[in-house]
Amino acid sequence: MPKIMKSIAVLTALSMPVAATAQVFEAVNDLKVVRLSATDFDVIEERGKGARGIWCAAADYARVQYGGTGQQRIYVKTPRGPSASAQGRKSVVFTSDPGSLGVAPTQSVSVTVRTPGVGLTVNHAIQFCKDHLIYRDVLIRPRPNH
Repeated sequence: MPKIMKSIAVLTALSMPVAATAQVFEAVNDLKVVRLSATDFDVIEERGKGARGIWCAAADYARVQYGGTGQQRIYVKTPRGPSASAQGRKSVVFTSDPGSLGVAPTQSVSVTVRTPGVGLTVNHAIQFCKDHLIYRDVLIRPRPNH
């Protein structure tokens, strides 16, 4: 490989956000999730997904990666803010370990990603994935001919 091509390849690799080089899980609603540790993971916000979409991605990741039972709880560890894994992006860090929160775990009647310690069961949060499936079916499903 010519020297200039090697230089371009190195510069390209160095300019990539961490999420591009880390193992990325794509949730059912197309949000990207990056493993940060054995218990922590970063859900990267995109496509205008709000709290429900972020919780959906977190639950899908927990279900698949941890073999999470429906009653397993996941918690907001770091509220919505600068991503821990993707430079220049917003995200929410979740954890499956309530002992690592730094605050007392709580439950909420509203769905939020702005309060550390808020937790939902995987079963509860996975219900928000239906929003995506309904949206996808309405927009993508072919219409019957009349």
